[in-house]
Amino acid sequence: MSGYRLHDRLALIAALVVPFLVALALVPFRTELSATNAALVLVVAVVAVAALGTRVAGALAALSAAAWFDFFLTRPYGRFTITGDEDLQTAALLLIVGLIVSQLAVRARRLQGAVTTDASHLSQLEGTARLAEGGDAPQAVVEHVRHELIDLLDLRGCRFEYGSLIGHLPRMEHDGTLWLGHGTGETEATYWPDRWPDGETELRAVGGGHYYGRFVLDPVPGPLPSEQARLVAVALAAQAGTALDTAGLAR
Repeated sequence: MSGYRLHDRLALIAALVVPFLVALALVPFRTELSATNAALVLVVAVVAVAALGTRVAGALAALSAAAWFDFFLTRPYGRFTITGDEDLQTAALLLIVGLIVSQLAVRARRLQGAVTTDASHLSQLEGTARLAEGGDAPQAVVEHVRHELIDLLDLRGCRFEYGSLIGHLPRMEHDGTLWLGHGTGETEATYWPDRWPDGETELRAVGGGHYYGRFVLDPVPGPLPSEQARLVAVALAAQAGTALDTAGLAR
């Protein structure tokens, strides 16, 4: 995977630009504004960048804020030089506090994202369970799971094949790992740890210890979804298998 995603690139640009613009906006007030208050305003700018970006962007914003504080708001103005001990201490504190607060802001945002993701995954599992418990035809449950898998794993497509296996596809196991089977002359199975294998991947639907079919996943080439997302996918497939088993379909 090359470079940063667009969002991360924009965050890095903001880390450079936002502290610069804030420091520039404070220039007309620098004679009345204390160094401490100016530094606090710049810390707010650092937090704003970190809340939307990455740890790298947060750290870069802190460095940028300290540099532009020196350039615009401390004597001699317009130079990256600080002559006053108090201004030097304020700049150092701005950098340290900016680094700490920016990393805390990124962590808080990620925790919030994790909570939102967990709630979304729980909703998917509950929705499938309600469908199965509501007496809907097992085919409806299978179709519901198929759509959920496309969204959950960001697939290009997904279909369900009933009955016996045809061909040998890489398989998503119950623990979310991807099993590629045994290669020619190999005694140990091969696993695909971090990226989708080429072509399609199967996710089996098993209920009551019986195999009923498989979801054939058509992924977008690239990194695997998170382990949590893969485990939810396995659970959804198990719900489909249970619905098929409960319906007593031919095995």
